[in-house]
Amino acid sequence: MSARYELSSDPDRLDREWIWRMLSTEAYWGRWRTRGDIDVQLDGAWRVVGAYDQATGAQVGFARAVSDGVAFAYLADVVVDLAHRGAAIGTRMLQLMIDDGPGAAFRWTLFTRDAHGLYEKFGFAEPDATAMVRPARR
Repeated sequence: MSARYELSSDPDRLDREWIWRMLSTEAYWGRWRTRGDIDVQLDGAWRVVGAYDQATGAQVGFARAVSDGVAFAYLADVVVDLAHRGAAIGTRMLQLMIDDGPGAAFRWTLFTRDAHGLYEKFGFAEPDATAMVRPARR
């Protein structure tokens, strides 16, 4: 990543307004969530990673994870501002979140319909016969 961007896992640095805007308008998943829902998810996150433009301080990327803190983590809400895509921000956020974080040895899961190539770089693959999923009831 160029020196133009700085990453942080400090939850106090997150721009909740930016995250709300991105997840409620730009992300295809979970648009049913309210602002209150997003705040609850941020407050309960095991780990968050933000990417920030060094010139302006503006948040340009976000990822969060939930975990049991011992063996399992779920990656969620990975998003990069459209104007900043193509600068390896997603790759760097996942590096900090997964491989350089306290869950490096955990079993990680995620759900996505795009960016498979990005996630495959971090060992994500289609589930094996040991995985089952119960769909949401909304």
